[in-house]
Amino acid sequence: MSKPALSSLHQALRKSFKTLENNQTVWKSVLAECSPLMVSLGNLAEQSRALSNVQISNTPLRDFPDLEDRLRFKLLQATDTVLGKLNEKMSSLQSVRDAISNQVSAVVQLFEQNTDSLDVLAVTERSATTPSIADMLEWLQDAERHYRQQYLLFGFVLGWVCVMLGVYCFSSTGVFRFLRRKTLLQTLRPDNISLLESAPKRWKSLESPSAEDCITDTLCKVSFFMESQ
Repeated sequence: MSKPALSSLHQALRKSFKTLENNQTVWKSVLAECSPLMVSLGNLAEQSRALSNVQISNTPLRDFPDLEDRLRFKLLQATDTVLGKLNEKMSSLQSVRDAISNQVSAVVQLFEQNTDSLDVLAVTERSATTPSIADMLEWLQDAERHYRQQYLLFGFVLGWVCVMLGVYCFSSTGVFRFLRRKTLLQTLRPDNISLLESAPKRWKSLESPSAEDCITDTLCKVSFFMESQ
């Protein structure tokens, strides 16, 4: 067993878990900021439905012939603003995903480069303060997979809403890069306001508190290891 190789790997693992810890906090914060924005989308959909159900020509407001167009334009403008903010949040989530993925990839690569110097005992040995290298690598890869899949799911919902509303301005930002455009377009009905109204519930259903709890539990398991040198 190579002690320098083991020491180097342990340092990389500590850095990876620190990256995971910091970015988990950012991820939770960004999702908390997304929730009211998704609620706003639902509210705008309700207003759009109400506007569609009202015959303005049969009300005292008929003296304003372009009122409905103006109101609809304002609703679309407000929706576009909310989607813009959500797109910014998606960029933040992507940064979290990338930071974790890059760090995990780096530590896995380092491990692979040193496999000849690390025997089975070195990889599987654990103590009261230091989990085994095998366990820690598995935990990191599980966390990376979780955030990668969550980002894809959240991106899919946001892309679904954008396409449904006819908003294509985000197609160059990276959100759509991960979406299955053809399937999405085949299943969407742009004139179905109820789909937009259900967007907040769809978004909420994608959250995975149990997986986040597992990551928090993992960080607890490696807390002593992260503090040691």
